[in-house]
Amino acid sequence: MRSNHIVWHPAHITKEDRRRLNGHKSAILWFTGFSGAGKSTLSVAVEKELHHRGIRTYVLDGDNIRHGLNRNLGFSAEDRQENIRRIGEVSKLFIDAGIMTLTAFISPYRKDREMVRRLVGPDEFVEIYVKCSLEECEKRDPKGLYKKARKGEIKGFTGIDAPYEAPINPELIVETDKESLQQSVAKILYFLEEKGYLNV
Repeated sequence: MRSNHIVWHPAHITKEDRRRLNGHKSAILWFTGFSGAGKSTLSVAVEKELHHRGIRTYVLDGDNIRHGLNRNLGFSAEDRQENIRRIGEVSKLFIDAGIMTLTAFISPYRKDREMVRRLVGPDEFVEIYVKCSLEECEKRDPKGLYKKARKGEIKGFTGIDAPYEAPINPELIVETDKESLQQSVAKILYFLEEKGYLNV
């Protein structure tokens, strides 16, 4: 049961104070796409470039989070929703801390991604659609998951027997079956520069 005696304690140091100290804005770079599309690879590569530029960052990766914070969740639609809700709340904390947060989650449902967008302020949610054909993702199959899903060993696998709802109007689309990793990283960095995320 939720307590009725919880009180929000305001901080003296604000998000804007932390951003000024860091010298850059904070936001969620939300990488979404099929398993094997390159979300983790891309988020790590973008973080490396941002780090070199003095931007304070942190990557929240789907598999890593399920080892700890979300280890009690499965892959039902309800558990997937709760998985994304928790990540959204954690990402919001990172934004308040002034950190550029990169999240790599399949996050197959539009309503869940929009829920996270509504959690944060305008321009603090950057949806990056890591677009890659299902055929190419299956060909890559870095974890052998598509093969298991095709054999029926994994149920509810996105793209096989569970849906993926592609973003309708994302801030960015990178096509990892057509672009090199360097090209995709450069496209994201250019967007962040042009939109003023890398300074205050």
